[in-house]
Amino acid sequence: MADGSQPLRGGRSAFRPKLLPSLLTLIMVAILIGLGVWQLQRLEWKTGLIADLEQRTAAAPITLNEALADPSASQYRPVRVTGRWLHEREMRLLARTYRGEPGLHIVTPLALSDGQRLLVDRGWVPLSAEDPVRRTAGQPQGIVTVIGLARLGGWDGRDFLRPENDPAENAWLWMDLPTMAEAAGLSQPVTALYLAALADQHSGRYPIGGQTRVELENNHLQYAITWFVLAAAAVAVFFLSQRRRQEDASSARE
Repeated sequence: MADGSQPLRGGRSAFRPKLLPSLLTLIMVAILIGLGVWQLQRLEWKTGLIADLEQRTAAAPITLNEALADPSASQYRPVRVTGRWLHEREMRLLARTYRGEPGLHIVTPLALSDGQRLLVDRGWVPLSAEDPVRRTAGQPQGIVTVIGLARLGGWDGRDFLRPENDPAENAWLWMDLPTMAEAAGLSQPVTALYLAALADQHSGRYPIGGQTRVELENNHLQYAITWFVLAAAAVAVFFLSQRRRQEDASSARE
């Protein structure tokens, strides 16, 4: 040009991928898609589990003998039992909340007519009603019929996170059925399962039953979408990063 300046270099961009970025992107996308597919599989599993729990909790009550025939299969099934409360042997399941208020659950043995003793989580009481004297209306005497969800005892978390129960202080953090039965001095205790009482099982205000939560979080679809979006983003970044001006690509070949 007359002023001595260099002409602007033009030309269209061309897709010229390099080997290493291509391999890395391929591996990354495969992993991300695999994670998305795994989450879809988890979604199918969780959906089936939720449907099974809803079906179990809505089923007609079964007898205790039916539940004991296969405790694992009977979990969350309603069970109807008849007996007499042993209020003098009730136990405290600590660190339980209800609508954000701290409190505890009352676990009371139920003496059945056949001599067995069944532990029943009757529900939540506030700390102010821990003393049975403050909730006498919820301490029915005589023969009662109770319906509760069958639950397995034991600690279901990691062993190193398991807190210690204190039988001497009647302070329990998880349902250790054999130890609880021993601490309460029960003969013929049922230790394969216990019942979590449904709501409205007595005339008193406390304990408040129906504390078993069967709702399960199901976020696997969102997780799957996230992984697939990340895979698409990785592909987009790869294509944009591997586009070079056509003249630069020609120079590279020379």
